[in-house]
This record gives sequence, C-alpha cells and structure tokens, in this order.
Amino acid sequence: MKKNILIVDDSALMRRVICDIINSDSTFQATDVCRDGLEAYERLKIKSYDAVILDVNMPRMDGLELLKKLQQDGIKATVIMVSTLTTRDADVTIQAMELGAVDFVTKPGNLIEAKSDDFRRGILDILRAVVKTNESRGTANASVKASTGKERVSVKMPKTVERTGGNGRNKLVALACSTGGPKALQSVIPYLPAELNAPMVLVQHMPKGFTKSMAERLNETSKIEVKEAQEGDILKKGCVYIAPGGNHMEVQKKPDGSHVIRLNDNPAIGGLRPCANITYQSLRTSGYDEIVCVVLTGMGADGTEGILSLKEKKKLYVISQDAASCVVYGMPKAIADAGVVNEVVPLTDVAGTIIKNVGVQ
Repeated sequence: MKKNILIVDDSALMRRVICDIINSDSTFQATDVCRDGLEAYERLKIKSYDAVILDVNMPRMDGLELLKKLQQDGIKATVIMVSTLTTRDADVTIQAMELGAVDFVTKPGNLIEAKSDDFRRGILDILRAVVKTNESRGTANASVKASTGKERVSVKMPKTVERTGGNGRNKLVALACSTGGPKALQSVIPYLPAELNAPMVLVQHMPKGFTKSMAERLNETSKIEVKEAQEGDILKKGCVYIAPGGNHMEVQKKPDGSHVIRLNDNPAIGGLRPCANITYQSLRTSGYDEIVCVVLTGMGADGTEGILSLKEKKKLYVISQDAASCVVYGMPKAIADAGVVNEVVPLTDVAGTIIKNVGVQ
C-alpha cells in the first residue's frame, strides 16, 4: 500500500512539482495539497498522513505557526520542511525542528532547480528513510509503552557524576548526527554541564548558515558553551564546536599540546560537507588519551569508517542511539553493525552517558 503524503505550500507551481516528485515513486502518493498552514491544520485535525511536506513561508499561517498548533493540540505528524537558504529561514527552520519537524530540504530558487535530480532525491531519500524508521520505531515504542505504561519523555541523568579533573585523563567527545539531529540535540546538549571535563566536536549534516542558527539556539538553552566552529579555534573543556555547513572540520594537535580546529572546503564526501568521517580520522594524530564517540539519528553510515580508523590509534568509548528513539536509524545502525559500540542507549540517556564517561571538572 502506498504511503500518503500531504503537500503544504502557497505556490501552485511548487505544489505541482512536489506532487510530481512524490507520485514518481511507487512507494508514495501525494494524497492531498493545502495552500497554507491554516488549511493544513484543519486537514490534519481530521486525517493522518505518513508524512507532511511543509513550506516555511505562507500567508494566514506559516509553517512554524502550524507546528506550534499541532504541538499544542497533541496532533502527531511527521513533518519535512522546505526552506530557502536565507538567514531568516534558517532560524525559522531550526525552530521548526525543535518543534518536531524531522528534517528539511532546500527550496529551489527557480523552476530548473525545482525539476532537478538533486531536489527530487532530497525529498524522496528523506521520505524513504523516515517512513521506514517510523514503521519499526512504532513497534518498539508500543512495546515500551506496554511494559512501562508510558512513553520515554524525560532525559535521564546519572545518579552520581565522577569528577575526573585530577586523574590525568585527557578526553574529547566527538558526536555525529544527520536527519533528526537538530531535534535530538535538544535532548542532549542542554543537559551537559558547563564543567564538562572535555571539549566536544560535533558534525551535523546541514548547509551553510543553518549550523550557525543551530549553534546559537543551542547556546541559548545550554549551560555548556556552544558555537559554530571557526578556523583556529583552540579546543577547551566545557565547549561544543559545531562543524559549519559547507566545510569539513578537522582537529589538529599543536606543538604546545593544545588542539585547534582546522576547516577546509575540499570536495564533499558521499555528498556530505561536513563529513563526520573526516573529523574522526583527524583525531588519529591528536593528543587525547580517550575519545568518546557518539552517533545519533541520521541517514547513511557517515562516522562508521572514521571511528573504525580512529580505533586503530586511540582508546575509544562508543555510544550509539537506539533504534526506537531515532528519527532515522541509519548512522547508529551502521556503527552498531560494525561491532564497536560500547553502549546502545535511548536518546534520553545520551547526555547522562556522556557525563558518566568524561566526568566534570
């Protein structure tokens, strides 16, 4: 049976183009279309869909307002945003993903781009991955609810936190995520203490501009410092460095023992820039005694090759998000299948597991 998709966009041309893309795949069908958020809200109150393709800017009710209404009313929907690369839309899209949108695709600037293979693949790849994970996750969540009487919602922290500032261990946290990552990070980064006894480097697959908005939003809600990484940043404990969209991020050891961020715009790896494999591989020559690798929700297998390479040179502790709490169980599955994961935990346990393994100063 085909999966039903709702298209919400104020442009008749974009509605037609997206419908054609959806209907070109035998797995999906563009069941209904809406011209704005208000019309979509009325539709979603009475009918459910396997996914919703939602524009950001629309009259009467925009995409962000619609997500807020759905959240307020407890209406569940798997939403993929369509966003332009403007600074304003980047901010709104990050907020949208905090409100539950699972990912976004870049909105074409003209008809030629709209009919390009890149736009088509972008929509269909996300739909396939999200729908597939939703099917398996629904079963897993039902099991959790049946056994506990409720779904997991609260972030779990360790009962005791080891203070490791004086034990001589020099640690780093290296986190990778993709589809569903911005929302997942809201359940991780704000729960890390400012005194975390390690720096964190973080790779989230996103275009230029969106990573800056995400870093700023996370910094506003977190005790730990969060910033979009810049060339030459010196890594310090209690700070999260997010790879900027459009650049690969490496960590380089300096003669004085400190570590700095190095950025480059070398070609994308498997369509990805930043690529987590590049970051992990750069840590082979770092001065860190132990690296805590964290792999969260995302399509594909980015991070696995890099972690396997890093394991040849460094002591690692690898944490993988479980299938039930992933928007897309791709990257965590790949590293788990590689057999190097030390702990598989639900999203609500990730922050606590990081703290448990690196301690606080």
